[in-house]
Amino acid sequence: MEKLSSAAVVPQLLRNVIIAVVVFADESLLQISANSKLLEKLRLFLVACFLFFLRSIPSVVSFANSNPTRGYTFAAEKKNKKLEIGDCASESGIGRAIWQLLSAMNEIPVNSRKYEVVRSLAERLIDENHGQNSLALFDLNRRVLNASFRRTLGRLEAAVERNRSGPVRSGLNRVVRAAVRVVGDGFNSWGGEETVDQSAETAEKLAAELLWLAEKMAGYGFVDEAVEKWASASNLAWLALWSEPRLQCSMVQISALLFKEAAAGEEKWKDVKKKMLVSWLPLLCRASNGADKPVLRSAERAELEKVLEKMISELGEEEQEQVLSLWLHHYTACSSSDWPDLNGSYVRWCHSSRQLLLLDCDDPQTKRLTN
Repeated sequence: MEKLSSAAVVPQLLRNVIIAVVVFADESLLQISANSKLLEKLRLFLVACFLFFLRSIPSVVSFANSNPTRGYTFAAEKKNKKLEIGDCASESGIGRAIWQLLSAMNEIPVNSRKYEVVRSLAERLIDENHGQNSLALFDLNRRVLNASFRRTLGRLEAAVERNRSGPVRSGLNRVVRAAVRVVGDGFNSWGGEETVDQSAETAEKLAAELLWLAEKMAGYGFVDEAVEKWASASNLAWLALWSEPRLQCSMVQISALLFKEAAAGEEKWKDVKKKMLVSWLPLLCRASNGADKPVLRSAERAELEKVLEKMISELGEEEQEQVLSLWLHHYTACSSSDWPDLNGSYVRWCHSSRQLLLLDCDDPQTKRLTN
């Protein structure tokens, strides 16, 4: 068993080494062959040889994947659930069942008939727990949904990271990069890792599931951890600025929901509110309205603007400056959107800043001129 486990690492090591060689060779030949058609053809031939070589390797080392422990075992599954959802929820069969259903929902393709069956069953069990008016079941729902939100958020960020393009990408030219990525996915699949196609882990699907989880948690009254996790997802918020419009739609909807929940939170959430504003305000300014319809209705936009203004007014003077400077930068940089309009907050902050300057001024002549 140990030998097979070690052998499974070989394809991944070969993948890393060969891709590094391809990157170096392609970049070097690209510079040299800029003015020579013959060298350009040679470059393409060498790249094709590399890819053919990579594709031929699986037949040699495919035995490395013949690990019988990859099958489902109840004991291992039960232990994993305990680590994910905590001792209290994992000790209950109903807690483990809901967690397994939510995990399966992440994996099943959204166009599969089984997807709606699994999601409906998970929702039914959660709703039935909530309807029992039991503190134990309330806590079980809270633990399981919080764990699922954390898991889905992490997978969403990983999916967006893999699918990033444009200014986020660097390195190989587009054709070679795409070819190497295809080969790399092949290595992952027979090295023991799931590919994007195998797990149906598309960013749009995961974002929609995250929105569903956030709505459930808000409805049941334990959305606090979701707000904190979303506020801390600064890397995902940055990647979202270059995402596809449909993905941005879901992220704007999640942000709108959690902004409203954060605004209604306690004073201890002050730092969380600031982090959420700094992380997600740029996306609100730059997100597309969507291909078919606006992401938010006019009334929802107006309501969210009031929420944002309230959250900003609760910050300190310097924190308000940081948030409003960030808003002004992205608001003016995006010509296709005039929302959110926080002009009122900006004017109030400028007035407050002016008054503070006057109060701090020690020059009697200046005070007399301003009176």
